[in-house]
Amino acid sequence: VAPALILTERAHLIADFFLYAEPDALLIEIERALWPAAREHLERLLVADDVEFETLGDWGLLDCAGPRAARVVTAIAGIDPSELAQWRQLRVGDLRIANLPRYGASAYSIIAPISIIEDLAARATSAADGAEAIAISPAARELPRVENGRVRIGIDTDEKTLALEARLDYAISFSKGCYVGQETIERATARGGVKKRLFGLSIKGDRAPSVGASIGLGGKAVGHLSSIVKSPRFGVIGLAIMHQSAWTAGTLVTINAENGEFSATVSELPFG
Repeated sequence: VAPALILTERAHLIADFFLYAEPDALLIEIERALWPAAREHLERLLVADDVEFETLGDWGLLDCAGPRAARVVTAIAGIDPSELAQWRQLRVGDLRIANLPRYGASAYSIIAPISIIEDLAARATSAADGAEAIAISPAARELPRVENGRVRIGIDTDEKTLALEARLDYAISFSKGCYVGQETIERATARGGVKKRLFGLSIKGDRAPSVGASIGLGGKAVGHLSSIVKSPRFGVIGLAIMHQSAWTAGTLVTINAENGEFSATVSELPFG
């Protein structure tokens, strides 16, 4: 399994995804909302190759994350994945099980037909064989994402955001040549040409500013708040791609939101 990106010729972000190597195909795990634009872009690149895309609408994904993730997989799938190296997968019947730490913590992803996924999820949340697990909502999943400083394309980015600005280095090859967007990435890396970058914001107080609020430093706008959560560990925190004048951790900035003015400090990522 490998994290990967789909970029324009100028290295602007179209989508991020995880790529699973199959014996006779490549399996793409991608956010559903990003797939139409990603597929359209990929189809434009097909010139002479015999490639077909098949959308697997009857397949699903179960993500087990946290310190008991391996125990949960053992309880519901009947195998112990703890010896599986990061970014590796194995097949167990109709299941594809991958050691895929999306947000830094221990995590395993299971891809299978939706009918099986629903049964596995039910068995997980019933604490099969003593392995404790709870189902979380999409909103709750935002918490570890923001705490670990992982962008969500289309939320923290726009059509002009560069991959390097979004801190997606882990999904970029700096040694491979001849991929779409590679020239821009190489030039920006060699010359230090990135002037905006993703950073965290620790917001003072218990109230959360509205998403999209302008971030100011020294009377100038340096970015916009794109994600916001209330973390039990870090308080009210958010993400923003900001101008290099605000890159120093601890810098005090002002957030001008529809629901008022807020003070915040710039934080390196991940938080903590």
